[in-house]
Amino acid sequence: MKSRLFIVAGLAGCLSLFNACDDYLDRAPDDKITEQQVFTRYEKVDELVTDFYANAKAANKPLIYFNHFGLASISDECSASSHEQSIPHQFHVGNYGPLQGMPNNSDAGQYWNGLYSKIRKANIILEGVEKYNTPDNPQDGRTGDLKRRIGEVYFMRGYLHYLILRAYGEAVFMDHVVNPDDDMAFQKESFHSMVEKICADADVAYEHVDSWNGGQYFGRVDKGACLGLKAIVRWMAATPMWNGGNLPNDKRVFQNEYGYDAKRWEAAKQAAKAVLECRKDDGSLRYRLYSKYDQDDFRDIDGKTGMNNQKVQQRLWQMFYDMESIQEEWVWFVTRDKDTGWSGDILPPSQGGHARQRPLQEQVDEYEYVGPDGYGYPIYGSRAKADGYDDENPYESVKRDPRFYRDIRYHGSWYGGTQLNTAVGNDAVSGSYLDQASHTGYYLRKYFKDGWNRNMGGHIINGPAVWRLPAFVYIYCEAVNETSGPNDEIYKLINEVRARSFMAPMPPTVKTDKKLMNEYIQRERRVELFYENDRYWHSRLYLEPDDSEQLALEAAYKDANSYPYPKTQRFSHGMKPVEDANGKIEIGGKHYKMVRFVVEDGRIFNSPRSYFWPILQEELKRCPTLVQNPGWE
Repeated sequence: MKSRLFIVAGLAGCLSLFNACDDYLDRAPDDKITEQQVFTRYEKVDELVTDFYANAKAANKPLIYFNHFGLASISDECSASSHEQSIPHQFHVGNYGPLQGMPNNSDAGQYWNGLYSKIRKANIILEGVEKYNTPDNPQDGRTGDLKRRIGEVYFMRGYLHYLILRAYGEAVFMDHVVNPDDDMAFQKESFHSMVEKICADADVAYEHVDSWNGGQYFGRVDKGACLGLKAIVRWMAATPMWNGGNLPNDKRVFQNEYGYDAKRWEAAKQAAKAVLECRKDDGSLRYRLYSKYDQDDFRDIDGKTGMNNQKVQQRLWQMFYDMESIQEEWVWFVTRDKDTGWSGDILPPSQGGHARQRPLQEQVDEYEYVGPDGYGYPIYGSRAKADGYDDENPYESVKRDPRFYRDIRYHGSWYGGTQLNTAVGNDAVSGSYLDQASHTGYYLRKYFKDGWNRNMGGHIINGPAVWRLPAFVYIYCEAVNETSGPNDEIYKLINEVRARSFMAPMPPTVKTDKKLMNEYIQRERRVELFYENDRYWHSRLYLEPDDSEQLALEAAYKDANSYPYPKTQRFSHGMKPVEDANGKIEIGGKHYKMVRFVVEDGRIFNSPRSYFWPILQEELKRCPTLVQNPGWE
């Protein structure tokens, strides 16, 4: 092996399921560097790990998961334009499978073969360091760097398996290098077995990495990220998909292991609590909610006021840009996922954009209003109309959650001193700019520096985060609610997240009503984590398309005005303005009322097929002992 070229040793197995046919070692000036020469030098291993960071992070880009689109575009958060091969549309019509492959299958490696290719690289590094007893960093003051790098690779290996688990369910945990002449008789293991192995990798990583990384090392794996990985997979293991839910026509290999077990929620609670209580070496909390700027500060990027009609506080958009927020609230993230190009694509046509992701009414309806009593309530609740909510003037008849005004541009909204008009002109619903203008009546606003335009130059976005602190607040609160019921502690925690966004608290009645508390937690998660690659997976983990209450809503569904809409992933809706002399919305001297309409009523969601991504047929041929995912047989 020592005489073998490392470029060969590292990339062997290209014909196997776990292929690694990519530019893994492009740092080498030629193909003469050997495996031994790499792993007997710390600086070479450091280069491998640094490259591996970029490679592994590319598998889960939050803004551009499908190269040009986020996962929001294949959920009930957003619809999408037909640009760039209409990738989201391919999901909605079911144009993917074991034979034809996945939409945008040549992308960053977020599918089965690409993820296992990256896992193979992790195992190559770990085995090489052990085999050649790689020395530590010789640089003065950097003792322990090799230990840190080993921890980082263990975390990444667990993280990549988490991405497989999330999309495919039962799979194979690979903890060693696979070569072409090895036995390919791999078999799936249960979801819960995979979770335990991911947690084991996270535990090893935790013991190797620092409590916090500052300066040039910020963004590398720290102890909080390791705890976050454990909490996320423990939560997944506790959700209905893997813990007592009823999956129709269930053909999972280990379905007998997925009955309800309250201990799984207890494990999720403890794992999330560890994140919330994570501390730095000096004893201070590692994470805290961003709280800079006060409720009356509506300044935009130029420091001006009045450009957004006093609707979007500076804190709400700065939380995605201010390094104080990123350093203290973001648990794991991808730096500079996309920048000016993405921002330009999202803008309305009147600002030179293509509006590639268009928010849906399903998402808009989840933003609560503030009632006369000072508490937050859903707009589809029994008291909404009595409190003043008017569906023909849904944005201003009552005060909505401030995150709504930060996340969504709607008919009559202000941005950069200009009022959006979706009735006439380039931004009109179903107007002459059909492929560029929104066909839902909404435009995305989240992640924009308030008032930014293309002519202002760079618009670098450091995220969104893969996991932010609020996600673990919700996991902890949901787990407490499931195991012991609602209480003052979780009521306070959730209200702290709401208050950070200047949103009114939940009504006190949730403290004595487990079902109501759960409804608020799920709605809060959906609002706070909008467009952060959460909703698509969440709807499946909770088996919403086959939930009895959601199916009842679907059975009773009549038309666009029959809301709340079922969460069965088969419908999408929007709102459009209609000129009306009695309308409460005034733009350019004209009055309008808003009218709901159906955007799509034929999105495909078939159970159990649509809960899992298919394993490509070519992979099954290489490894015939593997079992295809349910519904794709």
